[in-house]
Amino acid sequence: MQATAQTEAPKGFSNGKITLPDNSVVTGFIKDNIRKDASVVIIANGKEKKYNGADIASAVVGETSYTCMKGDFFKVVCNGELTFLQKASDASSKPTQVGNEVFFLSGTEGKPGDYFIYENKNQQLKLVSKKTLNTVVASSFGTYAPAIEKAKAAQTDIAQLKGAVETYNSRTEK
Repeated sequence: MQATAQTEAPKGFSNGKITLPDNSVVTGFIKDNIRKDASVVIIANGKEKKYNGADIASAVVGETSYTCMKGDFFKVVCNGELTFLQKASDASSKPTQVGNEVFFLSGTEGKPGDYFIYENKNQQLKLVSKKTLNTVVASSFGTYAPAIEKAKAAQTDIAQLKGAVETYNSRTEK
């Protein structure tokens, strides 16, 4: 009897890939435990392995892309010079062991469902809330009026900031 590669995703898994910190990519079937415990399980080359958000740079689960920072997973809403993200996990309760001491170093501010703007140039992650919206818009979009105008619509629904980020990323005078 000869072994054949698995072609259909097992129950609870979908096609996907993870990118490790060294930029190597592991492709296989992924189970999304992101909301539950800030991790994914991947079956690649017949082996099953669990990765925490702190272990990987990014993941693609089905059609959804995630980026990882400080152990947390963020759903990529739109990407470019500015990346609009939605927090998908809470790694703040994950212990980190250093020698025989245990610390709670992981995690980013905010809670799952919160939106963030990530400035790729200076690697800054900014939580966007109704309170911080105007400050984040001013510091992220500078004086680019079309993006600032679109951002005003996000006063009532932060998710609408996606349009402003896309407008900013598509501007010509960069």
